[in-house]
Amino acid sequence: MSLHPEQIGEVPEETARVAKACFPKGNRSIRLRDSLGTIFADHEFADLFPRKGQPAEAPWRLALVCLVQYMEELTDRQAADAVRSRMDIKYLLGLELTDPGFDCSVLSEFRTRLVEHQAEYRLFELLVAKLSEQGYLKKRGSLRTDSTHMSFRSASIPSGRTIAGNAARRPECRWLPRLPGSNETPVV
Repeated sequence: MSLHPEQIGEVPEETARVAKACFPKGNRSIRLRDSLGTIFADHEFADLFPRKGQPAEAPWRLALVCLVQYMEELTDRQAADAVRSRMDIKYLLGLELTDPGFDCSVLSEFRTRLVEHQAEYRLFELLVAKLSEQGYLKKRGSLRTDSTHMSFRSASIPSGRTIAGNAARRPECRWLPRLPGSNETPVV
């Protein structure tokens, strides 16, 4: 797959007309496109693709699909089906209503490219930059959170055991990050 960057255009007229008629107050995907635009651009992913070969699906679209996939807790197959069948997703991605979408394996290949090129945080960093630029995130002082639930969870783990040993049995622990350069999760 090679990258042939395209100019990111407006939402096709018919897609916009039908989506706005079906969702007069908008929905999350429509508001996302209207307020933040496309968020990502092809040139931000150019280093992940060779210059020659079969054209790849537009990386900015795949990045947005990954974002929708996360927000709606969709599998790759469900996300690909949403691109194919949901007009609000077509609006977000700037696709014609008749666009056939892509195979679900494309999402896995895109994420693999991100990891292989150590660019897995790129989506997050670009999203935070766009949200900050639009004024949705502001730099502030210290952040305070309620850690009562963490205190409770850590008290229930026997002394000397790691979260990694319990992660398979305790899905609430799977969100903990791995330490850089190791396969071990932090000890609570």
